[in-house]
Amino acid sequence: MTLKVTQIPAFQPANRPYRKFDGRGLYIEVRPNGSKLWYFKYRFLGSEKRMALGPFPEVRLAEAREKCEEARRMIRAGEDPSHNRKMEKIKARLSADNSFQSVAEDFINVRFVASGKAEATIEKARWFLSHLTPAIGPRPIDAIEPAELLAVLKKIERAGKRETAIRTRAFASRVFRHGVAMALCKHDPAALLGGALATPQVTHHAAVLDPKKLGEVLCTIDDYGGGVIVKIAMQLLPHVFLRPGELRFGKWPEVDFDEAIWRIPEERTKLRRPHSVPLSRQSLSLLKQLRENTGWMEFMFPGERSHRKPMCENAMNLAYRRMGLGKDVVTAHGFRATASTLLNESGKWLPDAIERALAHGHSNAVRGAYARGQHWDERVAMAQWWSDYLDELRIGAEVIPIRRRAGR
Repeated sequence: MTLKVTQIPAFQPANRPYRKFDGRGLYIEVRPNGSKLWYFKYRFLGSEKRMALGPFPEVRLAEAREKCEEARRMIRAGEDPSHNRKMEKIKARLSADNSFQSVAEDFINVRFVASGKAEATIEKARWFLSHLTPAIGPRPIDAIEPAELLAVLKKIERAGKRETAIRTRAFASRVFRHGVAMALCKHDPAALLGGALATPQVTHHAAVLDPKKLGEVLCTIDDYGGGVIVKIAMQLLPHVFLRPGELRFGKWPEVDFDEAIWRIPEERTKLRRPHSVPLSRQSLSLLKQLRENTGWMEFMFPGERSHRKPMCENAMNLAYRRMGLGKDVVTAHGFRATASTLLNESGKWLPDAIERALAHGHSNAVRGAYARGQHWDERVAMAQWWSDYLDELRIGAEVIPIRRRAGR
């Protein structure tokens, strides 16, 4: 027996809630406080469920029946109406600000900041976002088409930055996938553009491998007439084997002058494990000079505009260019290859000690499992030998010949 419009206002509250059925799963529940709520009772995949349809009289009988019929259509289509409604509420809540930039910022905060990623990694992600923001940043993420994203990437590519275009597309793809997970969009348009960009030529960081040329580069750095902080960074980098990002994000509490150790925390290393650097007398001298300039600041190598941030990523490379050292001659990252090559060719040091000094991982899992020692004593001796060797090259003394160890 179905309900009549005139009956519903006459239902009076009782001590306990009671129900009046209209048929086909629809009923109204009258509660002790006098409120009357519509519900749809149904079964889905063997489970009994119910879905609220709203209060009476805001929702009249005819509207409740329409909602009930819409829910039954979903069930016939194999969909759970309660689940669909829950997802719509989540989507509505999250869609309060669904611009690409907003979603990208959330992605960076969740996947990088909250996960304790290195500051250099976070900065790099925001750099990729800066390429995308002007064109698609304000756009709703679910409205962005592959063609408009491709236009942004092609502009980067035409500027001669093919690798940047490819990596920016990969970053955008991760943002879109984050948006899909957050129910803010349904597709990843960046995934369709993988073959639309030119493949860049694989290039390696330029590194000076000739000892005589290395001495000339070191002398040129000593004559640098720019900022003292950048100059000391360039002078120190060849001695400590660090990645440029590990060096420029350095903080003073990490350096122990008494023990001559620089301890890099795990969140700033590529392999996400702590790395200790033995400091030679030359490295300590440079750090003491630096401390006179920035010892009161958080960062050892602060930026020009704000001491609250480290110097910019390209500060050293730009300084090399101003000195006339082309990018095909030297790069900040290339000094690691310089040290690796010349130390190995010297034949004086165990390869594992050199790899540990460079904070490399083991490509051979078994070897990595057994080579757990830090080779610390050998690394301390190697750091001092290397700094002495660099001094010999820098002051123009006779180049120390590189000879392999017998039997190698």
